[in-house]
Amino acid sequence: MATTKKSVMLVGIDNSERSFYALEWILDHFFTPLAPNSPFSLVIVHAKPSVSSYIGFSGPGVADVLPSVEADLGKIAAKVIEKAKEICISKSVNDVNLVVGDGDPRNVLCEAVEKHHASTLVVGSHGYGAIKRAVLGSVSDYCAHHAHCSVMIVKKPKNKH
Repeated sequence: MATTKKSVMLVGIDNSERSFYALEWILDHFFTPLAPNSPFSLVIVHAKPSVSSYIGFSGPGVADVLPSVEADLGKIAAKVIEKAKEICISKSVNDVNLVVGDGDPRNVLCEAVEKHHASTLVVGSHGYGAIKRAVLGSVSDYCAHHAHCSVMIVKKPKNKH
């Protein structure tokens, strides 16, 4: 009997509530225990920023803090991946590939799409306005234009008073 290879769904996460919401939404809609035969295999990617993105200057003493900053970034990445793993386990999803990439999230996610041959990239939306998006850049917007796959942007509903 021939087995068909599952399409890869890649979910990009950071340390934000909105990215974890997107992960939970995907798990609830595509990887539910009620539908154990999901057509997707799941890859979760976190982009660990480079030290140079945090320390954009040079001078005396900078080299002394680099190892400490690198260690802190590694600890944050480990916590993000651990939280993603806990969310998956709580949703009874155990077959997941958790990956940490180094660098700008836009590049890390687009490169991961290519590496894992993903058919779908899922990212959360931070909900930035036009000015913040212009200054900070939008990972979801960049990926929508540059990733070589379908891109799903999951928005967390706003609370209504």
